[in-house]
Amino acid sequence: MLLTTPFHARTAPLVQGQAWRRWAGYAVASAYQLVPDVEYAAIRNSAALLDISPLYKYLISGPDAGRLLDRMVTRDVSRCRVGQVLYSPWCDARGKVIDDGTISRLDETTFRLTSAEPNLRWLSLNAPGLDVRLEDVSRAVGALALQGPLSRSILEDATQADLSGLKYFRLVHTSIAGAPVTISRTGYTGDLGFEIWIGQDHAIPVWDALMESGLRYGITPAGIWALDLARIEAGLVMLDVDYHSAHRAAIPAQESTPFELSLDWTVSREKGPFNGRRSLAEERARGPAWRFVGIAADWDSLESLYAGVGLPPQLPTIAWRSSVPVSRGGRQIGYATSGCWSPLLKQYLALAHLPASHAGPGTPVRIEVTVEHRRLQADARVTALPFFDPPRKRD
Repeated sequence: MLLTTPFHARTAPLVQGQAWRRWAGYAVASAYQLVPDVEYAAIRNSAALLDISPLYKYLISGPDAGRLLDRMVTRDVSRCRVGQVLYSPWCDARGKVIDDGTISRLDETTFRLTSAEPNLRWLSLNAPGLDVRLEDVSRAVGALALQGPLSRSILEDATQADLSGLKYFRLVHTSIAGAPVTISRTGYTGDLGFEIWIGQDHAIPVWDALMESGLRYGITPAGIWALDLARIEAGLVMLDVDYHSAHRAAIPAQESTPFELSLDWTVSREKGPFNGRRSLAEERARGPAWRFVGIAADWDSLESLYAGVGLPPQLPTIAWRSSVPVSRGGRQIGYATSGCWSPLLKQYLALAHLPASHAGPGTPVRIEVTVEHRRLQADARVTALPFFDPPRKRD
């Protein structure tokens, strides 16, 4: 049996087409409406409320909590101040990525780590000799993402607090509907947005308060399909879609380093020993073999492929998650791992792994497109990520 999130009593009645998907052992809505168009539009034009409770969540506390995280992740956690949030991958000893997530410093000796997969054992294996306590709070803590240009206004109404001073990747402790919550200015959409962390016993009152405050702003519950479109536009990687965990890769070719995922900025140059440090320093010096880039298909080329069989372009309404060949000069050079038609940018986009020698922005490539059961190729170009990066995300 799949688990249900603390918000299930409110989300389940809203799912019109019973479109559900599995996420970390939970049943979550793929879409609440029959198609995700309105939900996606809310992310980019008003505000969308997403249930992200299936994320794994761990509290790391004690005098050595920061030291443990510094030993495990590639970011310099010693520079993380109370009330700050860091995004970071973490690697094995060979510098291959295991998972990625956020680290929130809740107080001087307490951090919260989020991840896509279970990581309690990995935390424990890195903790010997350290004065630290590890607690899995994945089920005890519910989480909502309120994302979109009007999300701040909704939260200010719900909390009766001024959030204009809450900076990007910072957090604040406050209350909604009398319930204690932590609000972080983070998200997976590449837009202005916040994530709200709530004890499971207070989940329903907080959901109700946000929906009530957001009514006049056009708040819309949104599912995974809308989130997937937004995160591709934002150029954000997804575990098991865009890369494999080093712990579960079947062959070396399925493994990736932070540099190969174009996460160079997350690898500290200065901090002391951490998992994979030596291998990553060597890779930085010689340069990575692969890069993670954006691909934008040429519209005229795409249109001509469909015109050849008497059809207008058949554009996907939801994101695809599959391996799609990318070619140059008549041979395959890499592969895309996810893609979509961007309703906002009016472009056919993909996230792809390419050899570093072919990964420069503007490089002409071709991406495979299936047209009436035939595998054809559309002209495309390499694009720097993110595709969409509005100033309001950080302002």
